[in-house]
Amino acid sequence: MAAKKKTATKKTGTARTAVRKKTSARPKAAAIAQQKDGPFVDRYEGAGVMCSGRYAQGLKSGTWRYYLRNGQLRAVGKFVEGKMQGTWKWWRENGELWQVGKFVADTKAGLFKRYHPNGELLDQGAFRAGKKVGVWRVYTAKGALSKTEQHAK
Repeated sequence: MAAKKKTATKKTGTARTAVRKKTSARPKAAAIAQQKDGPFVDRYEGAGVMCSGRYAQGLKSGTWRYYLRNGQLRAVGKFVEGKMQGTWKWWRENGELWQVGKFVADTKAGLFKRYHPNGELLDQGAFRAGKKVGVWRVYTAKGALSKTEQHAK
């Protein structure tokens, strides 16, 4: 991610925006992936597990788990040849279910559901090729239907 830095020019005295890249001492994920074949665990600096899973021929494969800094499970799902596949689940920091959705080759496809912090359904609908399709229903935090949205089929 690039950070913006304001600098002044001497000739005109006007401000301009310069973009500089953030650098990290950690190797890039792609470079790590090329080296991996087998179980993999990444850790937060000075803390617990960030994610765990398996690489097969340099690509994420099978079930992966992602964790928050507090150790709470953040997301779990499967990869096939390095791409998200099947049902994925995400949780909030307090452990409450946040959303459930399906992927085909890294793209949202099929039913998605999101939940309010109190556990009630927030909204639900389908994706096709990464875009909302059909009827989506939105609910209040008390579970009452708030609105219905129609998306292209």
